[in-house]
Amino acid sequence: MTTIAMKPTSTHDLSTKLRILLAEDDLDAREMLSEALLALGHDVVAAVSGGIEAANQARELHPDAVLLDVHMPDGSGIEAAEVITRTFPGIAVILYSGDENVTLSDKEAVTTGAVAFLPKPVPPKMLDSTIRLAVTRAAQFRNARRDATEAKAALEARKIIERAKGILMRRTGCSEPEAYKILQRSSQDRSKPMVEIAKAVLDSEPGASPS
Repeated sequence: MTTIAMKPTSTHDLSTKLRILLAEDDLDAREMLSEALLALGHDVVAAVSGGIEAANQARELHPDAVLLDVHMPDGSGIEAAEVITRTFPGIAVILYSGDENVTLSDKEAVTTGAVAFLPKPVPPKMLDSTIRLAVTRAAQFRNARRDATEAKAALEARKIIERAKGILMRRTGCSEPEAYKILQRSSQDRSKPMVEIAKAVLDSEPGASPS
């Protein structure tokens, strides 16, 4: 998988210090990468030697990004990336490897959530720009998921309110605007969201199961 070329558009500009978790089983490489990241102005919140420890540290520290070597003795970086992405989808995942023959399958590209794949060794400027772009892209993905969730919830709420209006119209013989006003007034009087009032109307129907 190749790095996606795009200009950073999030709040993580070139002066932002990012919190980075590093996983590299080779001690010398781990120390060199840590020093490079610190020199670039970032905060290395943890530098670990294995995938399992990386996943555990990500759970505790919630870094902005995780830099994972693909090959590690206690579980590959790919497996660790899958765990981190599944548990904390907002964390940017960057995989890297010194093996030129390493590639990600289509399935691994999806399950790892890796935004970039870097060669090892990686030039400092490439390392910095890739991490920043990965964090930007992860934020975009997170916002898109949130927007989709909110849109789905709003659609479900509208459906419930429409059903409740229909019940009120049938029970009272009122018009659709009048039924809406009844729900709106009840919402204001009880200081509850209109969808909660609508659910109560649905639940009051004979034989209805609780919402």
